[in-house]
Amino acid sequence: MCGRGPVADKSALGYIEQMAASPAFQRWANALTLLRLLSMLPCAWAVVASNWAVAAALFVLAVVTDLADGPVARRADTPSALGGLFDHGTDALFVVVLLFALNSHAYIPWVLPGLVAIAFAQYVWDSRAHSAKPLRASWLGRCNGVAYFVLVGIPVIRNALSLQWPDDLLITILAWTLVATTLASIVNRWLSYRHTQTP
Repeated sequence: MCGRGPVADKSALGYIEQMAASPAFQRWANALTLLRLLSMLPCAWAVVASNWAVAAALFVLAVVTDLADGPVARRADTPSALGGLFDHGTDALFVVVLLFALNSHAYIPWVLPGLVAIAFAQYVWDSRAHSAKPLRASWLGRCNGVAYFVLVGIPVIRNALSLQWPDDLLITILAWTLVATTLASIVNRWLSYRHTQTP
């Protein structure tokens, strides 16, 4: 049996690669993104209702699916412009809806979710994603995208665990910081677009 080990390993590896390339496996990435999308409204409802345990569980589910869908698509060698738009669009919609929900508890200024929606629309238009082009994110845009999830997660997880820190003031400061960085991202992308249009 010892002499057959490498053969068995190669056979197992080939089986895994074959599974990864199968149509069923390729659909997993979009299924994970869809699961995140479906968790959005129940999570927002739980936030508004102060059902923090449910909100935290759904938020964690959203984060896990967000971390998993990209690697699954790349493993199956099926990343696409449409799949990327579905993934990023779901992320943007999720944080916009959850930021609005958190505004009901006065954690988040109302202007932030509106700015996030504007920034994403500009991102899609500037990338020409409506023409099936791949999305082109800026460094600041990527940082903001992560920070929106962090901002949503802090009060949700804190309240679910009945923690005293971070306090509301720190959350508000982070929210207003993201208002500033989102505005900076919008202005920077607009200036870059203007520069490309200059003859």
